[in-house]
Amino acid sequence: MTTLPVGLEFEHYDKAEARDLRAVVEEIYCRSYVEAIASRDTFDEPEAFMARFDAYTNPAQMSRLELVIARVDGEPVGQTWGWPLRPNAAWWGNLELDDPDADRAEFIAETGRRTFALSEIMVCAEYQNHGIAHALHDDLLDRRPEERATLLVEPDNSRAYAKYVKWGWRRVGTLRPRWPEAPRLDVLIRDLG
Repeated sequence: MTTLPVGLEFEHYDKAEARDLRAVVEEIYCRSYVEAIASRDTFDEPEAFMARFDAYTNPAQMSRLELVIARVDGEPVGQTWGWPLRPNAAWWGNLELDDPDADRAEFIAETGRRTFALSEIMVCAEYQNHGIAHALHDDLLDRRPEERATLLVEPDNSRAYAKYVKWGWRRVGTLRPRWPEAPRLDVLIRDLG
């Protein structure tokens, strides 16, 4: 059984507060995705990641982003965030469902209260394998009132994929986000409540 670090605390922030924590978000990203950044894949470069973060926290966007930062004795060691999908959400663009008999229109129908999009979850390299990612995941999702949650994962990210399946997620299809250089990703769903 994994033992969480002593002194672990979670802090919750809304979109405006998240914008003010931009430097902390970037620090956590750089300390979490060391190998991905070293690969020089343009999608994983810190500048590309922060451009996506800036879009998520843009005041003109209607999203109700929630950010959770994990700290150990005050030091930021991980983060997760997401938002409820609004009606006609762009999130589902390019979705290809695995089930050919599934009603795509029904699946992507959003009310603003149906689906929570879990966008990011990461833990700094030196704190990985201590249960922090799972604790962050549960802390954010256990508070959500939506019916279900969705996330996107690279199919070859076997480490993350195995954890998501263990945590109750299931694959329903694939899509390629509209971000520049974005890869085709697997779409996972998890019931909430």
